[in-house]
Amino acid sequence: MQTKTKAHFLAPELLNPANPVTVCLIGAGGTGSQVLTALARMSHSLQALGHAGFQVSLWDDDIVTEANRGRQLFADCEVGLPKATVLIARTNRFFGTSWKAVEKPFNNSTAKERAAIYISCVDTAAARFEIGEVLKEVRLQRHYSDMPRYWMDFGNAKDTGQVILSSIGNIEQPKSKLYDTVERLPFVTDEFKELLLREEDGDLPSCSLAEALEKQELFINSALAQMGCGLLWQILRNGFTLQRGLFLNLHSLVSAPLKV
Repeated sequence: MQTKTKAHFLAPELLNPANPVTVCLIGAGGTGSQVLTALARMSHSLQALGHAGFQVSLWDDDIVTEANRGRQLFADCEVGLPKATVLIARTNRFFGTSWKAVEKPFNNSTAKERAAIYISCVDTAAARFEIGEVLKEVRLQRHYSDMPRYWMDFGNAKDTGQVILSSIGNIEQPKSKLYDTVERLPFVTDEFKELLLREEDGDLPSCSLAEALEKQELFINSALAQMGCGLLWQILRNGFTLQRGLFLNLHSLVSAPLKV
């Protein structure tokens, strides 16, 4: 007997919401800054199609340094300013949004606001585990609005990276004759725990762009951001997905999907 392909159907309230879908973007560095722009483009496009779009809060307590210029699209006049505030102000002016900058780290003591979708673009395994613990606590709470539904995590090394989509708890699935529906997508911190525990934490901040480029290739962040946000766009447009992430090797120009 032929087995059916596994699929995950999007939480129904995100398909045609009355209000913008709340998104918490954690990290405004090389990947996070690119993801923010992609979310703005996606929100604008969704609204043109009759969807309510997104309401985003960007969390980061870091400031712009000279080494960030080039890889993270900051101007000379922005050096020394808070990353989150600079990026959100720029996005709000360009797209006419009213998104919010939060100049704080995302942890148990600061993360009081709920969101339907959490997107993490952090540098260390420790930061991922901390986010995972926060979202596990959120999962156990009862909510009447802005039900936390998904966590999308971006991570990369010098020229490789991955995007993993997880569900925050079980998502009730419709009956399907074509697909074997999956109600829970495991957390990256559970599914790849051993790999993360062996991962070395990020190095100290770079003092120059040249030094930063020795640690990460110029386009690894933007490539991951485009592919990961492409996955999110497809899920919102189609209502379901057969893939829940991807692995990318920019050196060999090879990408591999992570199936549901």
